[in-house]
Amino acid sequence: MSPAPVIIAIDGRSGAGKTTLAIELAARLREHHKVSLFHLEDIYPGWNGLAAGIERYAATVLAPLRRGEAAHWVSWDWERHYDGDTRLTPPAEIVLVEGVGAAAAAAMPFLDAVIWADSPDQDRRTRALARDGENYRPYWDQWAGQEDEWLAADDVPSRADVRVLNLADGAAPAEVLQALQYLPALSPVLLPELSARRGLQLTAERLDAAPDAARLFELLYGRSPNAVWLDSSLAEGGAGEPNRPGGAGAERSRFSILADDGGSFGQSVRHRSGRTRVSIGNSTVQTDGGFFRWLDGVWGRRALRAPEGYPCEFTLGWLGYLGYELKRETGGSNVEAATPDACLIFAGRAVVLDHRERTAWLLALDAPDAGDWLATARAAVLAADRGLEPEAGGSGGVGHPGGTAPALDFSARDTEAAYKAKIAAAQYEITEGNSYEVCLTTALTAGAPAGELDPWQAYLALRRRNPAPFASFLRLSDLTVASTSPERFLRISADGAMRAEPIKGTRRRADDAARDEGLRRELESSPKDRAENIMIVDLLRNDLSHFAVPGSVSVSRLCAIESYATVHQMVSTIDARLRPGMPRAEAVAACFPAGSMTGAPKVSTMAILDRLEAAPRGVYSGAIGYFSLSGATDLAVAIRTLVAAAGTDRTTLSLGVGGAITADSSPQEEYEEIRTKAFGVLSALGAEFPRG
Repeated sequence: MSPAPVIIAIDGRSGAGKTTLAIELAARLREHHKVSLFHLEDIYPGWNGLAAGIERYAATVLAPLRRGEAAHWVSWDWERHYDGDTRLTPPAEIVLVEGVGAAAAAAMPFLDAVIWADSPDQDRRTRALARDGENYRPYWDQWAGQEDEWLAADDVPSRADVRVLNLADGAAPAEVLQALQYLPALSPVLLPELSARRGLQLTAERLDAAPDAARLFELLYGRSPNAVWLDSSLAEGGAGEPNRPGGAGAERSRFSILADDGGSFGQSVRHRSGRTRVSIGNSTVQTDGGFFRWLDGVWGRRALRAPEGYPCEFTLGWLGYLGYELKRETGGSNVEAATPDACLIFAGRAVVLDHRERTAWLLALDAPDAGDWLATARAAVLAADRGLEPEAGGSGGVGHPGGTAPALDFSARDTEAAYKAKIAAAQYEITEGNSYEVCLTTALTAGAPAGELDPWQAYLALRRRNPAPFASFLRLSDLTVASTSPERFLRISADGAMRAEPIKGTRRRADDAARDEGLRRELESSPKDRAENIMIVDLLRNDLSHFAVPGSVSVSRLCAIESYATVHQMVSTIDARLRPGMPRAEAVAACFPAGSMTGAPKVSTMAILDRLEAAPRGVYSGAIGYFSLSGATDLAVAIRTLVAAAGTDRTTLSLGVGGAITADSSPQEEYEEIRTKAFGVLSALGAEFPRG
């Protein structure tokens, strides 16, 4: 008796290309494995035998193979319309079974993975008749009726691990093989494929050019459904404390990253309530389990080193956002949001702009299409550098190109009275000893008819009005995130250096220079703001210590003031060093969500916030950034962040705002603080804070 094989079913309706997919997938797997292939069409007892064929297949093929025994089964003679000879399918390391019903309910106890192949109805009929000739034509409707009846009672597509839209363009086998590597049940057997995935080669090209980043993004990714721009829009030399040469702001504002999920390695992932869905071309794979566990499986080990002379930690990898509701995995309660809990793309090619050196780096993983992309990216960089066309959007509004800006009328989830009542409730929790500081938030929402609001134009307006070191524009299918965040959540360098830079304490800028300086000094000397900031510093020191080298946690900057276009902020810096061998995804989880967005102690305060806010935060209060193949990550706190969700008829906008509540907080001052924090985004959109 042989060891039990790994059995993978490829199911789908007739003509979906299952046979070709199975043959080509088997050929790829045979590079590292012994593979057996079984076709269900050899066992169906006639044109009306779908149900009987599934029973035969489960009992005489799958059952013995699952035991590690050879399967002896009776074939069907399609010419004589009667039972044919007895055939044998040996138990190889991997067995692929394909055909209509391959993943039927009766087969499921024997299967390790299920692939469902889709194809447009007309394409299926054409393919099936071309393959089986005129013998099939009289029976097409009869067979299709059996498929309808079977699927009405047995929803195989809904439980498939992998789904592929098979367009017969040759892409499906490679995409499906990549998708299978995400399934935990197949990880042991697919170790050779997983190792090959980690043996990547990086091509890097340096250009002495300083292109207009917005124009470059539009040239390269204007038509990409999934694209990310991590935009250090706070250029050196501008107004404000962060931009003094050599300062913290200069370090944070050095690099911008532009990428999409195109090309041979492109992928996208969405996680929602314990289920992760990865899309690879026209294939998708679903796995159950926590997001940070999934992240640990795809990131954290140094798969690529930075090329010689390349100064940035990003060497391609995952980019996107982690939503606040991932707190369910880090001690918080389970709250469901309207938006995915995490959205990332995998970029196998990208442009990195070094604003200090005024250079552009083109990065691409070695692939057949890398050369063409490098040529396209090179031409785009040079075109954007020469200023052949003005920055996209010019100085117009936030409406669709060439149109007028829509009037955005925001409404607040909490009225002024309701928000102040929640402040009082938070202070009661503090006096009861349940928290020291409660970071209370609310949300402003607005809507516009579909097509009237252009999120790209809105983001360009935001970055002009309120440039920031951690600004970002994420276009993720039907969801757009436009952020002008000034706050770093967490950086882990490839060498293990960790840094958090929480912001607590805000004052609005004034037009009058003397008044503005007075507001800055008031913030700098405020006992309340310093107390809020120091409490979060202590919380983050504790978060970092869980995975840090003992004694390495230090505070290199405490309650410093940074000035941005619309606000002064109080910022601190906490440094540590990651213990060698520690899982980096778990180190991120230990700090998530940002303490500056929860309060302290974190777990008990998150429970208080759930009761007081009574609504999910979604993207807001989460993190935006990258997870690099170098093992590095750099994440910003998702504040000053506009989220646009496109629907069939309307686009819905959401802006989260909040502030830290302590025992001596003034409800009126706290309410004015959220108005101040909303001002930068609302003013860029030509909107006002809602009354009442």
